[in-house]
Amino acid sequence: MSSVITYLKIYRFGMYAVKPFDPWRSPMCTCPRKYVLHPYTGCGHGCLYCYASSYIRNFFNPRPKKSLGRALVKDLGKLPLGTVIEMSTSSDPYTPPEMDLRISREAIREILERGFRLLITTKSTLVLRDLDILARYRDKVAVAITITTLDSGVASVLEPGAPHPEERLRAVRKLSEAGVPTLVRLDPIVPYVNDEYSLVAKLVDRAVSAGALQITSSTYKARADSLKRLLNAFPHVSSKIVEAYRAGERIGGYLYLDRDRRLEYMKMVRELTLRAGAAFNTCREGFAELASRGFSCDGSSLIGRGSLFKF
Repeated sequence: MSSVITYLKIYRFGMYAVKPFDPWRSPMCTCPRKYVLHPYTGCGHGCLYCYASSYIRNFFNPRPKKSLGRALVKDLGKLPLGTVIEMSTSSDPYTPPEMDLRISREAIREILERGFRLLITTKSTLVLRDLDILARYRDKVAVAITITTLDSGVASVLEPGAPHPEERLRAVRKLSEAGVPTLVRLDPIVPYVNDEYSLVAKLVDRAVSAGALQITSSTYKARADSLKRLLNAFPHVSSKIVEAYRAGERIGGYLYLDRDRRLEYMKMVRELTLRAGAAFNTCREGFAELASRGFSCDGSSLIGRGSLFKF
């Protein structure tokens, strides 16, 4: 009860750097209660499907948060030890400027040294630079790495500023070998772009072989700006994509594929994941019954499980 009261108080009075995760009352969100930290505003990976570009101005020009270090220390002082903090939900903590600025590295060190639990969500292999800290606190951290496809041609168009998929698989392996619990986010699945069964199967198999304990998947939720980018980038299937979303439904400000099609995709990934020997969950799809028991959608439930854990 005390943690709930703390959570509500922070909603009311606010914090500068670390804030309660707010899914905007999405009926689809199944994330456990947690806090989020965004060391940067915006992201330089340039992913065509990014939803955050629809509400963050100048999103693809990442810039560091001002006075983050002092604000972070102050905010951490208001939270109960052991609280889960995620970096990040709207911008990658390892966006390209982090290579030189090292803001996320310092935030990671502060969070873990002060007794909090940390979930890192990224598609950057720069996370390996901080393996010295992550391995030291392996019982208090988990890392989620997004890999949408192993097709390098598609990936270079879909995520032009992100590392090569093979490099991301290598990061999964290195983290797992160091005892850091790791999951792979196969999300989003975009119809006619990265939904081919054989490629999805290969991605799942290789991710689990590299040490991923869990696969979390979802379908692309369309917003006007991201849909325009996708249609321009993949003109040979643009009419099919438009038709697929025209037959879908609007939920919480997003255009979703129709329920049956989403369920078909999620069942496909689930079957492949369980067959490979990992846990499975979905992200904002409305299919809680598909989740592996005891595994949260975001991967925070992996914290403390250790790389030797087998599903």
